[in-house]
Amino acid sequence: MSSLHHRHLAVSPDWLALYYRHPLEITHGEGRHVWDADGNRYLDFFGGILTTMTAHALPEVTKAVTEQAGRIIHSSTLYLNRPMVELAERVVSLSGIPDARVFFTTSGTEANDTALLLATAYRRSNQILAMRNSYHGRSFSAVSITGNHAWSPTALSPLQTLYVHGGVRGRGPYAHLSDEEFIAACVADLEDLLGHTRDAAALIAEPIQGVGGFTSPPDGLYAAFREVLDRHGILWISDEVQTGWGRTGEHFWGWQAHAEKGPPDIVTFAKGIGNGMSIGGVIARADVMNCLDANSISTFGGSPVTMAAGLANLSYLLEHDLQGNARRVGGLLIERLRAIAAGSESVREVRGRGLMIGVELVKPGTDEANPEAASAVLEAAREGGLLIGKGGGHNTSVLRIAPPLSLSIAEAEEGAAILADALRAAG
Repeated sequence: MSSLHHRHLAVSPDWLALYYRHPLEITHGEGRHVWDADGNRYLDFFGGILTTMTAHALPEVTKAVTEQAGRIIHSSTLYLNRPMVELAERVVSLSGIPDARVFFTTSGTEANDTALLLATAYRRSNQILAMRNSYHGRSFSAVSITGNHAWSPTALSPLQTLYVHGGVRGRGPYAHLSDEEFIAACVADLEDLLGHTRDAAALIAEPIQGVGGFTSPPDGLYAAFREVLDRHGILWISDEVQTGWGRTGEHFWGWQAHAEKGPPDIVTFAKGIGNGMSIGGVIARADVMNCLDANSISTFGGSPVTMAAGLANLSYLLEHDLQGNARRVGGLLIERLRAIAAGSESVREVRGRGLMIGVELVKPGTDEANPEAASAVLEAAREGGLLIGKGGGHNTSVLRIAPPLSLSIAEAEEGAAILADALRAAG
């Protein structure tokens, strides 16, 4: 055990998870690569949990942070803040929500917590609809709407949460149905659920479930849900903490794969927009955002330094068409991984969109999740110079692949080759 690992264990909670048998200290990064304290170089296919969206040490972001820090680091939302207003204007214009307002937070957890506050106050109801296998953060309210048992440490809750079918296409009672039949069955389940409840405040859903293993419903499911929700006056919250900013390649926001009935009432975001800086936020139409009848501020949300980073990062992403790159390079990477999976009895499915890809592992010859194999592949990939993540539903048996959106074709090929060797090494 390293000295730093020993010190970590002495001062950190037992539940603060670390990857790897011998945990990694990352000391610096550049582009799509990072280095550890021993000087080993790794191709980064996880980006600090989908957060390093453009590149490590992106000069444009580093320059913006340095220049802003040299002027003023902090003021709070009690004062006018030019970088915050400028980033809010850009986010509003990209949101698709008419007459939108933005409130900045410091994390995705806090963003979802704020969205729940808005929805319950607007609807005067503490009942929330959430998706099975979902994850929305680690606060008391976010944990209480998380449908993934591995990340929900308490049954106590300030909310009454009801879980809906549909977030997982390939497992469960409707997995055998066609896409059209799957959507119809999930809508019927939602209709039945609402027939046995009081008025719910909102449905919160990740367009692609992140911690849940990059699972998603067929396109159009949430549009079909929206027809039902609208009849009941129930709000739709799209949790875009992992899917936003073009990561899926096909769309800028994950909700746009379900856009027939228009944008959500509320969108939450975080992670990639800051490229490592602590930015989260909520976008909502004005009547929803303005429904609170008490004062509120944020001490650290909308910090001048993080807003400067977000502006520079978003500008780089748009000017270099990283959404298009995610579509092109991500499509190639998924093809390579599916070709690798075809020769492996341990891989049940390769799924995803753009540069958000999941590889689900099972015990050979069965449909049973294999978390031990996922851990073994994670270790073997590191030995080969590749960092990936893992997640999943009942068991953590899905390899999560989400590199910076500037990933090159050569880097995608290199990562796929390392992962192929890791799958073979892990058996």
